[in-house]
Order: sequence, then structure tokens, then C-alpha cells
Amino acid sequence: MNDGYVYRERIGSASVGRTALAHLTGAYRHSIEEEWRARFARGEVRLEGSIATGDEVLRGHQELCWHRPPWREGETPDSFELVYEDASLLAVIKPSGLPTIPSGGFLKNTLLSFVRLRWPEASALHRLGRATSGLVLFSRTHDAAAKLSRDWREGDVEKRYRALSDGVAAQASYDIHTPIGLVPHPLLGSVHGATEKGKPSHSHAEVLERRDGQTLFAVRIHTGRPEQIRIHLASIGHPLTGEPLFASGGLPREREPGLPGEGGYLLHAETLAFTHPLTSERLRLHAPPPAALRMATET
Repeated sequence: MNDGYVYRERIGSASVGRTALAHLTGAYRHSIEEEWRARFARGEVRLEGSIATGDEVLRGHQELCWHRPPWREGETPDSFELVYEDASLLAVIKPSGLPTIPSGGFLKNTLLSFVRLRWPEASALHRLGRATSGLVLFSRTHDAAAKLSRDWREGDVEKRYRALSDGVAAQASYDIHTPIGLVPHPLLGSVHGATEKGKPSHSHAEVLERRDGQTLFAVRIHTGRPEQIRIHLASIGHPLTGEPLFASGGLPREREPGLPGEGGYLLHAETLAFTHPLTSERLRLHAPPPAALRMATET
């Protein structure tokens, strides 16, 4: 069991005039109205610090909090591999199945929690999806975090992944610029997907190996949008093999789309190259891919 968690939000203009119950039921569709009613009845929801009944009419900028009681989290891997350490940085290899940071029902069983058992000062500089394995970089000082965050924004950090996709690629490489933004999802209301109204996004996918009905890609991402590789490969007609959420085209599947945190696909953060924030040395770190993502010449 974990210690529970408080989910906080400020009421935006779209929910002004709605009741607290209607807002939570509409905004967080993972729970039906009866479940939200029960949470109000148990005193778990507070509005501006006071226990709410659900009938309150919301005003802009009010603070609405759900005090979620402790819960038993799903099982995850509980180990990681250290590949780099100095006084300002850490780099580790995250296993598939372990969330990077608290999200999606996981609070304690996360890579961040396990890393902080040894390095309490560590902060994750980026995140990988729960099912994605590979390199994750942590800062140990505020100065290192500030400098690397700036380099990330300016495109100085190189990120290379391996991905196994459905379909045999017709081209040797693909330069993908599909915009990414929020699109409808029947359970969550919205998720990130391919949309012309989205933010500019850029990935470059190179064919490493063609297999029977599949393609092994090396993918470099030049922007850091949510689920970027999954969406971009799906947008060119090559969704990841075992992909539970995105169909060919980069939108959620029409029938029973999965959730962003669900696994089943193979995606691995293989290489991370960056300039050290203190020494200015160019570092290139590598995480060997799992067997299913290796080329025949590598096995």
C-alpha cells in the first residue's frame, strides 16, 4: 500500500457554472458518475479547502482536490541498471513495465522512487513511457538541471530509439513532421495523437531491418512531444507491433482503444548524447537493446 495522493486542479473557464460532480465526471472518464458520487459521500473531495458535496457550482480559479486514499499499486519491476554517475548527474536503464514518475495509478512503484532510495536529491530530466525501456537521465543539482533543461529545449540533446513496427517499410528512411496534439478518446476524454491542430513535431526513422510483416526502425526525435514515436510511426502506416492505442494514421483505434500506459509494444531508448553541464564534455551513453530489437547481425 502507498500513502495515498492529493490530485489538485484549478477550475478553468470551461467548467465555470458546472457542478463539482459534473466537472469531475466529465473531465475524468476513467470513473463513472456513481464512483465520483461515492467519493464525495466519503469526504474525499474538497473545494477551496472544504469538504464538497458535489452540488457546488464552480467558479473560475477555485482549487478542487481529490484526496485519494492509499491503494495497492500494480506489480512492476523494482530494479534498474546504473550506467553513469558523477556529482551532478545519473543515467540509468529503465526496464519495461516500470513507470518513470508517478502517474496512472503508480505512486511508489516508479523509477524515480527507486532511484531516490539511493540518491534522494535526484530529479528526472525526462521520462519514458511505462512500457518503454532504456536510458533515463537524472540531475543531482539545481545547476545541472537548469543547464540540461536548457540544452533539451535548444535541441542539443540527441535521443535515439529502436522500435519494432507492423508492416514492411517501402522506404529506407522517413522524415516525419506530423503535428501532435490532443484528440478524442472514449475513456479519457482526450489523449495525444496526430492532428493538424497540434504542435510541430519532428522524428527521423531509419530502417535497420525488414522482417516478415514487420520493420525494425532506428528513430531519432528532434522534439519531445508525448508519445511522439508511437504516434509518428503510426502516422506513416507503421504502428508499433502490439500497439494497444494508436491505429495506422496516428489516432486512437476506433474500437476499444487502449490507454497510453498500457504495454505490449517494443520501444527502447538506446542512445543519449549531451554536453556535460559542468565539464562541457560531450557524453554519449548507450543501453543495449533487448533481444527482440536486435538485428540478425547483432545476435
